[in-house]
Amino acid sequence: MAEASVYSFSFKEVTETLIKKQGIHEGHWGIRIKFGLGAANFGGVGGGPLLPTALVPVVEIGIQKADTPNDLTVDASQVNPAKPKRRRNPQT
Repeated sequence: MAEASVYSFSFKEVTETLIKKQGIHEGHWGIRIKFGLGAANFGGVGGGPLLPTALVPVVEIGIQKADTPNDLTVDASQVNPAKPKRRRNPQT
């Protein structure tokens, strides 16, 4: 069987992973993507005339806390529950 060369993830899967990476245990969080904007002149298809063109690069990917849950948010308490604190045994 051929080895996979591409893995795709949903926005919620990416959010879950980043919640766990940051050690977040509370709140609703969603994916955050920051875009840039640039411009250049590019030739048209088939060697046509130069055309002004917008370039929209992805600058950052992260997560942000949401006030209300929606289709893109993940509940951190569900995907990364806090572990109960261990009680220390008093030494005698």
